[in-house]
Amino acid sequence: MLMGRDFLTLADFTKEEILYLLDLSKDFKKKLMRGEPHIYFAGKTAALLFEKPSTRTRTSLEVACVHLGIHPIYMPRSETQLARGEPVKDFARVLERYVDAIIARVYKHSTLEELAKYARIPVINALSDYTHPLQGLADYLTIMEKKGFEDTKIAYVGDGDNNVAHTLLFGAAILGLEIRIGSPKGYTPNKTVLDLAEKLARKNGNKSRIIITNDPIEAVRNADVIYTDVWVSMGQEKEAEERLKVFEPFRVTWDLVKHAAEDFIFMHCLPRHEEVTEEVFESSHSVVWDQAENRLHTAKAVIAALLPH
Repeated sequence: MLMGRDFLTLADFTKEEILYLLDLSKDFKKKLMRGEPHIYFAGKTAALLFEKPSTRTRTSLEVACVHLGIHPIYMPRSETQLARGEPVKDFARVLERYVDAIIARVYKHSTLEELAKYARIPVINALSDYTHPLQGLADYLTIMEKKGFEDTKIAYVGDGDNNVAHTLLFGAAILGLEIRIGSPKGYTPNKTVLDLAEKLARKNGNKSRIIITNDPIEAVRNADVIYTDVWVSMGQEKEAEERLKVFEPFRVTWDLVKHAAEDFIFMHCLPRHEEVTEEVFESSHSVVWDQAENRLHTAKAVIAALLPH
């Protein structure tokens, strides 16, 4: 169904394709729980190019590869010729002769696009400045498991113009969910992202509703899902002091979540910092560990769907 394709953003996929990946993720999860081996790609290899450090992304991808029978080759950018100025297009054309897939965690989304343009093997986005589709797929698997997709309202509170917020927007637009982005002025999703999300909703003919607000209470009111992310992402350290002041009213506290649905779930892609209180994070509403686990199952689904059998 998806064999040979790249996985750069959820926006490249239809509702049927995303649901297929989610169902495949659930199947891999069941296999692991039952102890059923699923070594479908013995002898294949994957290059894991990482420009940014990681815990969940690297570990989930390496374990996913091993479970599928794929040998993962971890490649910090600093240990490749890219660090000495080798063109990305040259790097891509060399790697396609050695490995069966390139999985890249990069600073600039344009790097992924260039890898995909020149490599004739699947390229998988393990995070870019634009979007984080592996995380998004795990997020929607978690929401599917905990709440389902019927009339589900998602509230994202924090920096609305980061890769996680973009991904949640694209997923909600495609799947037909209501999503509210609650962000300070100047930190809402950019027009290009919003225009694409609205286009995706129309293209998929669904009832997705996108709400952008500068009021965190309005964002979470009667929400079934409350999601937040770090206020200072990698590369924004110089802005840290200013961001902490601006985002303070958007901290996910018990006073804020009391406006949500009584049985809301709290989600966070991790690692956490000052954007959520301990009281909310450790509450019975928190599903962050199930969410983190699902990174493994969705990684397997993406890799298995894209690689030639």
